[in-house]
Amino acid sequence: MIGTRKSGSLLLSAALTRAGFALLRAHPPGGPARWERKNHAGRTVELCAAPAVALGTAVAAARAHPGAGLAVLAAGACGAYDDVAGDHRRGFRAHLGALRNGEVTSGAVKLFGVSAAGLVAGALLKERPVDRLLAGVVIAGAAHFVNLVDVRPGRALGAVLALAAPGLLRNGPGGELAAVAVGGAAAVLREDLGGRTMIGDTGAHALGAALGAAVVAGNRRPGLLVHAVAVVAAAVYGDRVTAWARSR
Repeated sequence: MIGTRKSGSLLLSAALTRAGFALLRAHPPGGPARWERKNHAGRTVELCAAPAVALGTAVAAARAHPGAGLAVLAAGACGAYDDVAGDHRRGFRAHLGALRNGEVTSGAVKLFGVSAAGLVAGALLKERPVDRLLAGVVIAGAAHFVNLVDVRPGRALGAVLALAAPGLLRNGPGGELAAVAVGGAAAVLREDLGGRTMIGDTGAHALGAALGAAVVAGNRRPGLLVHAVAVVAAAVYGDRVTAWARSR
């Protein structure tokens, strides 16, 4: 069984996310059409889960540690910008290439914004400079990873649940933040799997930041280093796969 603090964090994250989701579905600002998107199969789904996940997990994460709450909120905000203003380009190379040509894409804003949020959160979660840097890489990298696997219904949420579950065995902020990620992901899993809603970049980046913050809070330098290498490797691999897919 998980402790009282972790149970509270899980339930708070799930309850806030679910309440926000229900509210947005009932009263979507600007009308339902503004919240409609096409999924991988060309089917129209709603995006109401995206801000609900981001805000619900951000508030619950702040309860465990203010720095984690800041990271989740900022990552979700950067993802929201990309959901609203995103273009067709995919992968770091495409966005950085556009930036070299003087064009600031939504992907570039997201890349630098999430990275900055990760570094700020890392500075709040850790004391030593090296640990702060590694923490920033882990948080930003985890946010990118969850967004990277969000290609089919349930993929991103399933990844968050699977990766966060072992963290529930930890004590302290690390365990609480893992519970936050689990609660936020579980709250909208049924609708996401059913292809009725999507978490978008907003929700994916927010949950990824919560997952990364849990890793940071629960690990010392050796663990941070291992996780930092893992998320960087995943980002490089994902970018190569994206570039290959575009060339086909």
